[in-house]
Amino acid sequence: MHENYLKAIEASIKAGDAIMDIYQQDFDVEYKDDASPLTQADKNANAVIMSYLETTSIPIISEENKQTDYAERKSWTHCWIVDPLDGTKEFVKKNGEFTVNIALIDQQKPVFGVIYVPAQRLLYVGDVETGQAFKVEVLEGNYSVTDLLKAAKPLEPSKNSNPLRVVGSRSHMNQDTLDHVEALKKKHQKPVEIVSKGSSLKFCLVAEGQADVYPRYAPTMEWDTAAGQAICKAVGLEVISLDTNQEMLYNRENLLNGYFHVKTEL
Repeated sequence: MHENYLKAIEASIKAGDAIMDIYQQDFDVEYKDDASPLTQADKNANAVIMSYLETTSIPIISEENKQTDYAERKSWTHCWIVDPLDGTKEFVKKNGEFTVNIALIDQQKPVFGVIYVPAQRLLYVGDVETGQAFKVEVLEGNYSVTDLLKAAKPLEPSKNSNPLRVVGSRSHMNQDTLDHVEALKKKHQKPVEIVSKGSSLKFCLVAEGQADVYPRYAPTMEWDTAAGQAICKAVGLEVISLDTNQEMLYNRENLLNGYFHVKTEL
């Protein structure tokens, strides 16, 4: 595996350790201008990840960094896209469903993604070029990332499951998602089960065959989705922008994503 990919994996695990140090304490919650929560864990995880990725000489877009102006960004052929703590609301609730997301983008398309789940010590990795995606439990202690990956298990999406499992929110499904669920019921003549998870774990559910469809009719940012899209892409799944009906692209002028669908063969 490419040296930069190994660095990204190690960065995600070390950032997870920094997050768990704060998770186990009483911590303060700040709120950004858009009312989203921010904790010391977000900041500490970002510092850890930057210390690794800055050595790759590839530019970085991170939720917790000041964003580079598009006039400069648009010339980038490659970039890292990072969410040091995806699911800060889940972190604040202490339900464990938060992640570290790191993706490498080449010509606006995700080619590699890491999602690490610190509370479960679970690592998901997707390498689009080799078509390999896997998950592995990260044991405590000293180890090399290469040795860790030897214990990994491949991810495999499901096919033709019954009932049809749709990723959504149990508590607040919006009307667009409800309409999509009804359309799926009619089209496939199958019952539908709603599967719920926080953060970028929604992508992992589809990539590992625990859900079939992830329709997203709510705002996300590029750092929320890039790593998950890479992992899904590595197992042959498409993440389709409903604005363009094409693969969702990255390092756009506006880092706010439109609506999208992730789906297996139905």
